[in-house]
Amino acid sequence: MTTLIIGGSGFLGAELIRQATTAEQATAATYATRPGDAAQALWYPLDLRDASRLDAVMSEVRPRLVINASSSGADWAVTAQSPIRLAMTAARHGARLVHVSSDAVFSGSRVHYDESSLPDPVTPYGAAKAAAETGVLAVHPEAVVARTSLIIGDGGSVHERLVHELAAGTRDGALFTDDIRCPVHVADLAAALLELASGNSSGIHHVAGPDAVSRHELGILIARRDGLDASTLPTGLRSDSPLPGALDVRLDSRETQRKLSTPLRGARAVLHGAISGPPGAN
Repeated sequence: MTTLIIGGSGFLGAELIRQATTAEQATAATYATRPGDAAQALWYPLDLRDASRLDAVMSEVRPRLVINASSSGADWAVTAQSPIRLAMTAARHGARLVHVSSDAVFSGSRVHYDESSLPDPVTPYGAAKAAAETGVLAVHPEAVVARTSLIIGDGGSVHERLVHELAAGTRDGALFTDDIRCPVHVADLAAALLELASGNSSGIHHVAGPDAVSRHELGILIARRDGLDASTLPTGLRSDSPLPGALDVRLDSRETQRKLSTPLRGARAVLHGAISGPPGAN
């Protein structure tokens, strides 16, 4: 079975490639600007807005599984319309599809959100992600839409780099104490996505950690793990800032966890001491 990772040069995409190739799956991956470092994957340049190029890649790779791990901003053509185009193409080629979505589809007014919760985004990015979810499942009902939260790792995530830059004083900003999410380790997320893809799951799934932490608490955990002085991390309130977006969004992943053998660990467990990772992650 060939697995095609859309957005393979990104943080999540790279981990998906690593785990898929470790499991001896034939793997191909796409990139928007430059290929990733994984020599095990066959790399293809792809702009998801280009329908003819997408069809050409699918025809050449002939994947049994497509995982859309691409990441972009609030551009409607990229974030909302392109995943629907991908889902239509995957369905036409008879490929299984896993589409990665975001907790940005929620406003935070309810705080706790399970898979039955209806999206109510408050940002253009969240609206685009919500539209993509609806469109993907409309044209490819057997697809999996996996909502996740902040993705952390062993030092390579944007959140970890931010903490290091703030601690070193090389970047301005603050870690908000009122901005709460449920972070997940990239190895857990990738393993869960591949496990969902290997079964008969379809529809909406939540794939996030069980710990609800503020961005400031997450920063402290990262700093302590990495030997940084956590007291140097600047704090603030998102509610006092001009940044749009929800404050407190907690994805309830218990229903999805019951289907998985992959443990979805919380940020406190992941960042306390050494990270062992799920089976086969190291």
